[in-house]
Amino acid sequence: MSVKVLTIQESILGANEEKAASNRELLNKHGILAVNIMSSPGAGKTSLILQTTGHFQGKARLAVIEGDVASTVDADKVSERGIPVVQINTEGGCHLDANMTSRALDNLPLNEIDLLFIENVGNLICPAEFALGEHKKVMLLSAPEGDDKPYKYPPMFAGVDVVLVNKTDLLPYLEFDMTAFNKAVSGLNPNARIFPVSCKTGEGLEKWFSWLETEMKRGHQ
Repeated sequence: MSVKVLTIQESILGANEEKAASNRELLNKHGILAVNIMSSPGAGKTSLILQTTGHFQGKARLAVIEGDVASTVDADKVSERGIPVVQINTEGGCHLDANMTSRALDNLPLNEIDLLFIENVGNLICPAEFALGEHKKVMLLSAPEGDDKPYKYPPMFAGVDVVLVNKTDLLPYLEFDMTAFNKAVSGLNPNARIFPVSCKTGEGLEKWFSWLETEMKRGHQ
């Protein structure tokens, strides 16, 4: 007798999609652009958020949802800047889901937010499957991980709006073929924008900031 794994998964994802739609409706009501940032552990999600919030402070009202298995290490860094932040500890879970996000939204001053960053749990598999209600999905890859990741984790790259290649300051010391990487990503996702950046030096971040500014002006009502 076969195990109905697919049936169970469809049920879970179906319920998650309904909650994600509710989250997005709430975000739209308040005029908030929500960006889901995904990557493997250590790729630089928090560094990207700190650089980006630093750029937008004074230009937009910001908030952050931090997802981790445990601790408040990253949330503390955001909080030190006076930015509203909610920490979600999944206690072993490998991704955020729409229900977790909903609970975090309940603890944020939604009337005082224009731009919300959601830092997902470090993982290149599960986060791609679970919508949170975000408007945009961003995949962050660090150059030391290699240019072959689109072939190994295609769902992650196929479903995002932006791919950021971080730690480009290390490229002289790595065998990372940017041309091959761009080709691989474009083959999976022709509409994805690709931005090489260094959160350490700031190189390339202006194009990322410009993209965000454009998305904010477009609105998501």
